[in-house]
Amino acid sequence: MIINDEFKEALRQILWQFRAPIRYAFAYGSGVFPQTASGSKSPSTVHPHPSKAISSMQGGQGKMIDFIFGVSYTQHWHSLNLQQHRDHYSAIGSLGSSLVSRVQDKYGAGVYFNPFVTVNGALIKYGVVNLDTLCKDLSEWDTLYLAGRLHKPVKILRDDPRVRLANQLNLISAVRTALLLLPSEFTEQELYGTIAGLSYLGDPRMALPAENPDKVTNIVKYQLPNFRRLYAPLIDNLPNVAFRDSRRNQSSWMDDPDTNATLAQDMDPRKRGNMVRRLPASFRSKLYFRYQSKFQIPQREFDEMLEESDDQDPTRVKKQQGGVFHQRIAGDRQEDLRKEVRRAIKSTVQWPSVAQSMKSIVTAGLVRSVRYAREKIAKYREGQKREKENKTTQKPQGESAGGSTEEKEP
Repeated sequence: MIINDEFKEALRQILWQFRAPIRYAFAYGSGVFPQTASGSKSPSTVHPHPSKAISSMQGGQGKMIDFIFGVSYTQHWHSLNLQQHRDHYSAIGSLGSSLVSRVQDKYGAGVYFNPFVTVNGALIKYGVVNLDTLCKDLSEWDTLYLAGRLHKPVKILRDDPRVRLANQLNLISAVRTALLLLPSEFTEQELYGTIAGLSYLGDPRMALPAENPDKVTNIVKYQLPNFRRLYAPLIDNLPNVAFRDSRRNQSSWMDDPDTNATLAQDMDPRKRGNMVRRLPASFRSKLYFRYQSKFQIPQREFDEMLEESDDQDPTRVKKQQGGVFHQRIAGDRQEDLRKEVRRAIKSTVQWPSVAQSMKSIVTAGLVRSVRYAREKIAKYREGQKREKENKTTQKPQGESAGGSTEEKEP
């Protein structure tokens, strides 16, 4: 993803303030990629002493910068980091790196967050994850907690070949899942909005006044070129979907935020059955079980089918080709298929998100947790306010000031 070089260097300088070895790192969120129009907020002084690059990139709005650090050995990393940055941890840090690492690895999505800490004069939040946990979620969608973050534009600051390969599988899986949810023809914004929204299905924050209700829309609206850079090359290599828009041939298309190109996909159940077969293993199994119940497949027959589609057997090299069962899933009524896929996503996301939110109260501490919750509620209220303003400006012409019109759902 393209961001200002000075800003990128400022982010990398933050990483150098950690002596504990960080093997993989990325920055993400609204502190790195704008999710509102520039100038839509009043200036903020959230950073104590930010660099000129950070102040300039954020337009004076002062948003906390979010990082994920991938590490090889969880306990060793926290042991070193506790020695250097004890103030980053809540009271649980006093109990030692062994307990901290167990809390990280055993509960929630396997991430340990330290929010509202100041590094190089900037306010940041960083999450620590073991590289094995990260790669497993990217390739199998165990929780979609980190895989979902990497569905959206991020700035990779330190790369790792194993994570890079796993994330390519993650991005292709996101496209395939979105295609199962979309009709035969759709726009770029619909595709990227579907992808960006996958990890929010089942996220408890979206059901509470703790998140901007327009979050997904804003992410896509203000980062369309970055989504395009992320997914257009993958779409070009998939056999059953293609751009159907002459604007795609224009040299300026890749960086044009105002172009919303159209795409079309092949709805042949055989080809879509191959997509079902190639979904991430953990997520795919949840979809299988839903359709076992729906199609009333006997357990013995179902077990044989699962064994045949097992990707973990090292003694056999099998082409991931969809069979009759996968084609039946793909050939289901579009409305029903969409419902079952969404339910499988929710069952993947929901519990890890709940557990991670509960864990964060312990790892962040009460004061920081309350501060974080207040900021999320403020974002929710701001989104609600903006939505009301948009509805007001979109009223039909000719409506009297004292009259009322019945609003229709979009």
